[in-house]
Amino acid sequence: MTGIIANTTGGVERMEQFLKDYIERVRPHFSGIPEKTAHDIASAFLAFKFGLYSNASNECSLALSLLPDGGSMNALKTALMIVRANAEDLDISQVQADLSVRFPPEDHMYLAINLPLDRIEDLGSLELDNALILLYGVATLTSPEDEQALDEHRKYIIKLLSGYKKALGIA
Repeated sequence: MTGIIANTTGGVERMEQFLKDYIERVRPHFSGIPEKTAHDIASAFLAFKFGLYSNASNECSLALSLLPDGGSMNALKTALMIVRANAEDLDISQVQADLSVRFPPEDHMYLAINLPLDRIEDLGSLELDNALILLYGVATLTSPEDEQALDEHRKYIIKLLSGYKKALGIA
């Protein structure tokens, strides 16, 4: 039994390191976001996580209105649009992941999970998971006001990432 526990713990530790490395990789691309906008991004993530889909949609729209166009901000805007589209669907009990908005290839460098098409089981879920992970990472880096609340939901992000361990070659 202890072998299973050690294995599980090692897997969590590897995914925690994966998340830390990801956040450090995107740090230079999102460091200039104003705290008010960063708080709106954190609020969008947290509202979605808590199932407050109408609030999540509103927070995404607010953050979108405050972000400039170009570069890494386009990836962040896409993430907000993906979360908003899924929140709006979930708010009316439509549970299938929304594919009306997707990350274009030029945004993939900002995503935590990049897989070849033949290794993707559910594209809608992957797009949403990447969007949530990006929002979490950006909020963690730029919203000191939300640091404690975000830290309390780190296990949720680790769980999302763990679902891709095998596809990422980490298992």
